[in-house]
Amino acid sequence: MQRLPNAAHAAQPWLIHEIAADFQLEDVWALPSPGGGPDDFPLLLSTIDVSLQPQASAPTRFLFWLRLKLGALLRLDRGSSGLGGRVPSLRERLPEALKDAAPPSQGSEFSLLYQRDNERATEIANRTVHGVLHIGWVPDGRGGWRGHLAVLVKPNGRLGALYMAGIRPFRHLIVYPAIGRAWERRWRELNETTRLDKR
Repeated sequence: MQRLPNAAHAAQPWLIHEIAADFQLEDVWALPSPGGGPDDFPLLLSTIDVSLQPQASAPTRFLFWLRLKLGALLRLDRGSSGLGGRVPSLRERLPEALKDAAPPSQGSEFSLLYQRDNERATEIANRTVHGVLHIGWVPDGRGGWRGHLAVLVKPNGRLGALYMAGIRPFRHLIVYPAIGRAWERRWRELNETTRLDKR
C-alpha cells in the first residue's frame, strides 16, 4: 500500500467528513487494486472482507496476538468501554435513510456505520480510542480506479494519545505493508475470476 497525503482524503466529497468532523485523520493509503474500473467497488470490498490472519506475515500475526493479550490484561476491550458504553455509535449522526440501511456487521471487531456506492465506513471503540475505518473508491488520475483507506480516530485522553503514538511505527512498518500484500493477492485472484466469469 502507498501512503497518501491527508489532502487525498479531504478532497473527496465523502459523507464521513460530516459524520466524523470531530475525529483526527490518522492515515490515508492507496489500496492495491490494479486494473480497477468505476463499477469495481464491490470487488474491492470483497477483497478487504476476507480474513487476513491466515494470509498475514508471521510478524503481523504476532502483533495481532500481542494486542489481544495486552488488551485482555489491561482491560482495554471491555464491553463497557466500547460502542454504546464509553461512547455512542456514530450511527446516531447518520441521515435517517442510512440508519435504516446499516445493520451491524457480523464476524468483525468493527461495526458497520454505513455503506454507499463508493464508500463504506466501519467503527470501533475501546478504552483507548474511538476509531473509524473508511474505504473509498476514486479515479486514480491515470484512467483507472483505486481504493482509498483512511483511519480516523478520537483518542481517549492521554492514554489514547500514547496508545496511538506507540502503535504507529508497527502499523506503518509491519502491519499495513503485510495487509496490503495480502489484499493485492486477493484482488488479483478475484479480478481474474470475475473476468473469466464474464467471458
